Amino acid sequence: MQHLTTTRLRGHADTRLEEVAGRLDGLLAADPDLSFQVAAFHEGRPVLDAWGGPHLAEDSVIVPYSVTKNAIGLSIGLLIERGELDLDERVATYWPEFAAKGKQFVTVRQLLSHQAGLPQASPALTWDELLDHHAAAGRLAASRPFWHPGSAFGYHAITIGNLGDELVFRVTGRTLHEFYEQEIRVPHGIDFFLGLPADLEDRRADVLPMIRPVSDTSAPTFSALGPVVFGSMGGDVDLGNSRRSWEYGHPAGSGTGTARGLARLFAAAVTGVDGADPFLSADTVAEIGQQQIRGYDEVLHQQDRAHAIVFQKPSQQLAFGGPRSFGHDGAAGALACVDPDTGLAFAWTVARGPWPGGADPRAVALARELGILLSS
Repeated sequence: MQHLTTTRLRGHADTRLEEVAGRLDGLLAADPDLSFQVAAFHEGRPVLDAWGGPHLAEDSVIVPYSVTKNAIGLSIGLLIERGELDLDERVATYWPEFAAKGKQFVTVRQLLSHQAGLPQASPALTWDELLDHHAAAGRLAASRPFWHPGSAFGYHAITIGNLGDELVFRVTGRTLHEFYEQEIRVPHGIDFFLGLPADLEDRRADVLPMIRPVSDTSAPTFSALGPVVFGSMGGDVDLGNSRRSWEYGHPAGSGTGTARGLARLFAAAVTGVDGADPFLSADTVAEIGQQQIRGYDEVLHQQDRAHAIVFQKPSQQLAFGGPRSFGHDGAAGALACVDPDTGLAFAWTVARGPWPGGADPRAVALARELGILLSS
């Protein structure tokens, strides 16, 4: 890679990405408040590592909200790779208490693709329970699903982190945080943390609030489940900026890191980095990245939502890659994804994402463009 010579954008880029770097520099020129990091690996080699704007520096770490879920999916992938977890086994085989209230036939595949009907417990979970390795999971295991498992799907926005954490614990005797740290983050030098270490706090940047355009007068629409799932998740916890949240590192929404770390996470898993083999085989990558469900989301009241094992699949609103690509966006604009067919691992973090939230459209388009450009 060569050092960037643009006016506002800092970092390095492959010589093939000169025009891309110029456009990114233009985004910073057009919006002096815009602050982002962007990173990409192609077939395990870094091809883009850049940043710009007043709110994020080269080594700033930030909570990318649901982009954190990629750490769940890749941890589950490593357990599948090692033969310790079977997607078609019943959850209750690993976690007997989960069989309560009609959940005895729910498979791991259904649980991890938002089909289990547990986007919330009854009564609703508190943050004290959610920011705990076992409390929320125990409540969810004792709850009756909101729909018959497998008959529909709906985004388990926060609870998939608690469910995944407990499943990993039942299989390994370690929390998801411990497993990810010991088996993935440390061995592969990943600058993305489930629970930010105290000695890195000086690198942390706040997630800034989105700004609603004056011209946007639309009213939000909800499913019957939406208020039930999200209504109790306010209170004294800001998932991205509250200390208790990022110190804990909820695996569904408050990990902390850089775009470089997130792109490297996917590259280490799928293509390998630094000349090493990937930590997942092609078969495992295909298994966890395979679409499991597509259609109407019972929680988000959205059409054309699609999931693999934890991960999101490309859709009309989230067209980040080809049919075998997978990843996850975040509520405030971040995105991390990989396309096994093009060998591209990509990540984007942003301090203040564009209204109304979800993956920054600029990041979605760039991920797709880089995959095509670098593999041609």
